[in-house]
Amino acid sequence: MKAGIVGLPNVGKSTLFNCLSNAKAQSANFPFCTIEPNIGVVNVPDPRLQKLEELVDPERVLPATVDIVDIAGLVKGASKGEGLGNQFLGNIRETDAILHVLRCFDNDNIVHVDGSVDPIRDKETIDMELQLKDLETVDKKLEKVKRAAKTGNKDAQKEEAVLLVIKKGLEEGTSVRAITISKEDHKEFVHPLQFITDKPVMYVCNVDEESAVEGNAYVEKVKAAVAHENAEVIFLAVGTEADITELETYEERQMFLEDLGLSEPGSGKLIRGAYKLLNLETYFTAGVKEVRAWTIPVGATAPQAAGVIHTDFEKGFIRAEVIAYDDYVAHGSEAKVKEAGKMRVEGKEYIVKDGDVMHFRFNV
Repeated sequence: MKAGIVGLPNVGKSTLFNCLSNAKAQSANFPFCTIEPNIGVVNVPDPRLQKLEELVDPERVLPATVDIVDIAGLVKGASKGEGLGNQFLGNIRETDAILHVLRCFDNDNIVHVDGSVDPIRDKETIDMELQLKDLETVDKKLEKVKRAAKTGNKDAQKEEAVLLVIKKGLEEGTSVRAITISKEDHKEFVHPLQFITDKPVMYVCNVDEESAVEGNAYVEKVKAAVAHENAEVIFLAVGTEADITELETYEERQMFLEDLGLSEPGSGKLIRGAYKLLNLETYFTAGVKEVRAWTIPVGATAPQAAGVIHTDFEKGFIRAEVIAYDDYVAHGSEAKVKEAGKMRVEGKEYIVKDGDVMHFRFNV
């Protein structure tokens, strides 16, 4: 599962990617600086992991991770191959969620590809290109489905009706994610087509340092413009985040944040947001050798969660011993949790909850 960073050229995508991954994607003041998509495996900040480390004192600690992809800047006409359009659209199609970076700061020294700062216009530019590409997809599918529908095929007729709703919405400038379709129809007819504008999106407003704590008027405009999309909007000062990552020690970074009035880097909030956007959650294993956060999709069963560690764990699953994170912290150790009768034994049907501390019993 991976989230792709998208946006117009020069809005701060590569600088943000560098902050998130500590990789050093080239960032410069001209378009198309990022050509091949850079992929960073980013640790998900989680205070629960630090607390378990304090309680268990393990030999090593491994956080959950999320893959972030830095994709080349898109320009008008990308759906017709302008700029690096075809490559951009191919790369974005391979991601599972979109982090859409919008420039929400004024700076005469940083060129804007359209000559002025207007995040709503920028958002609409990208939306339109993605919608045009999705329109191509739906038109191609409709050609085939209409032929089958004419023969009286009931399934094809149902699919045609759903695709015509999608087509109408796209032609009116509505992204697929904002078009009302029943869950059943979405699963059967919409999801398999992998529409780009059906991917969940988070809007990342790149603000100046003065706006890092409270945002600014540009951010408020973005929030108003996307209110109907059921999308999250966050803001962070990407340039400032870059400065923070350059500092050597944790103490220096904390002092810098305190001076700005921030409790944590905005990048942490963004990474957790991307994790949530991808519909992921975390369970933990905790022992003296290792305390580790494991990534699972929301709704995973105990055997599926076990399979993330090793496929044999899923195949030979017998049971899971489960401690709720809050119980673990309240009692201070696994032994004391057991004494208090707070460890549960769960079977194959158990749906794992975010934060569960688990041991698996299996036999292969």
